[in-house]
Amino acid sequence: MNAPALPSFLVARRLWQSLVVVLCALLLAACGARVDLLGAVPEDEANDVLAALLKADIPAQKTPGKDGQVGVQVDSGQVGRALEILRENGLPRERFAGMGQVFKKEGLISSPLEERARYIYALSQELSNTLSKIDGVLAARVHVVLPERGTAGEAGVPSTAAVFIKHQDGYNLDIIQPQIRRLVTNSIPGLTADRVSVIFVGAQPRATPAAAAAAQTASVWGFDVPRSTAGGLSALLWSLAALLVLALAGLGYVVWRYLLPARGNTPPGAVATTARPV
Repeated sequence: MNAPALPSFLVARRLWQSLVVVLCALLLAACGARVDLLGAVPEDEANDVLAALLKADIPAQKTPGKDGQVGVQVDSGQVGRALEILRENGLPRERFAGMGQVFKKEGLISSPLEERARYIYALSQELSNTLSKIDGVLAARVHVVLPERGTAGEAGVPSTAAVFIKHQDGYNLDIIQPQIRRLVTNSIPGLTADRVSVIFVGAQPRATPAAAAAAQTASVWGFDVPRSTAGGLSALLWSLAALLVLALAGLGYVVWRYLLPARGNTPPGAVATTARPV
């Protein structure tokens, strides 16, 4: 006994469901897997990271997080190159402790040595934070030595400061060295300009075979291909996907238009026969 034929609208609905599944699979393959490059950072830092990645032709997007924080996502195949770009640009920026955080009262009594060490550290953090705001600065450090009184008959140790600044390639910070020296001098009591040393170090991009190869490749549907052929390959894959969808749609139309009516006209239990010419 033959199984009863399904109604035509049910068959058509199943065909459309299959088409939707195929389209979703194609879209997921086209988008590729994304991973979190940064989890939860302030939005201004996320904007700096996003700008650096987009400038290097790395697709990236921000994702909302908790407590006003945001994250940054990139394609899984671009993680290594994205990390290299962030390292070259000194991102995300280092967070410095302020005076209020350093001198937060935690115990009942602090020794003079502890208070002095915390004061030196607070000065260093404040100055490093200020110098890191200069355009092109990747990292800034200020090492402070406060004056010490000498014993009877001995001269004391004067205040000194050493400034280390690492900057991006192409920035000339020597022209603002007098301003940096004056800033540090006026921030530390008892310090003179001749007791301040300033050192600038330019960042040198690390050229590795992997980084050079990554710079010449692009991601197409989750696969790394030569950048010169990425556009043509992407257009070809999308054309094949469109042809596949059209073929499935045409097959569904043929089944719904011709095969289902012919099957529905056959009485249940009857065997279709073909007339032979005499």
